[in-house]
Amino acid sequence: MTMPEVTWSLDDLPGGSVSRAVTIGKFDGVHLGHQRVLQSLAEMAEGAELTVVTFDRHPRATLDPESAPEALVSVRQKVEFLGAAGVDRVAVIPFTHEFADLGHEDFVKHILVDGLGVSAVLVGRDFRYGHEGAGSLQTLTDAGQTYGFAVNTCQDVVEDGGQRVSSTRIRALLREGAVVEAAGLLGRRHVVRSTVVGGQTRGRDLGWPTANLANPVEGMIPADGVYATYAGIDGKLLPAMTSIGVNPTFDDVNGRVVETHVFDFSETLYDREMTVEFVEYVRPMQKFADADELAAQMGKDADHIRRVLSQ
Repeated sequence: MTMPEVTWSLDDLPGGSVSRAVTIGKFDGVHLGHQRVLQSLAEMAEGAELTVVTFDRHPRATLDPESAPEALVSVRQKVEFLGAAGVDRVAVIPFTHEFADLGHEDFVKHILVDGLGVSAVLVGRDFRYGHEGAGSLQTLTDAGQTYGFAVNTCQDVVEDGGQRVSSTRIRALLREGAVVEAAGLLGRRHVVRSTVVGGQTRGRDLGWPTANLANPVEGMIPADGVYATYAGIDGKLLPAMTSIGVNPTFDDVNGRVVETHVFDFSETLYDREMTVEFVEYVRPMQKFADADELAAQMGKDADHIRRVLSQ
């Protein structure tokens, strides 16, 4: 995967020595709608550096924390997915109260013109920017005439059913465990990532050793349940089954846990980074009578998941 150049603060913007085609947004999930925006950006760039201006958190996490949605991906994941989509540079802006107070004229002058040397901007028709959203498509167009950059608009990606592809819809699907449908909107499987840590070794005792992901996990964790998955270890994708939840059979787990059994794998995974790609929801979490009943069900789950992944 080609990583883009990344800046992490307004003070580190590269300046105007290179012409840049810029688009601006949250880009949470880098889903099919976002990917279409990036394709349009590449089509209009005319050799300019493809640049995304995005944020280190959802704006509501600063302005109204109680209403802020859970992120589909970490900032690190977002940067990687943007790079995979062909973006050359990502400017990650810390969405602080100070930034939220920046007027729309200053946003254009200090970030787009002086900070990035913008030659063209691509935004949605309802784009708002600057303090309290005072900037609009019209003010951006006017600024483009003043500073000499083009302004283009893009349309939302809409499915055959007439619904817009959005991060909000994908979050709702993941909360239901609908990972197949979510993948259809993302254009790839949903993935989480973290370092493997030690657990209670109960899976090993049951004959199904698991790798536990340390919290916080990068990426939104889907609904509780058992899933057919792939585990990514050292660049290799290996068939696996993953359970999410509090393990009600034993009732001694504090907080949700992501546990993955990698099929036919015996290496030690502690302290290694692992990704989990969700292929299919298998069943909800259940409370079993005892450990033997749970182990028997895990065997059935494993047989089913192997068949799913073989297809």
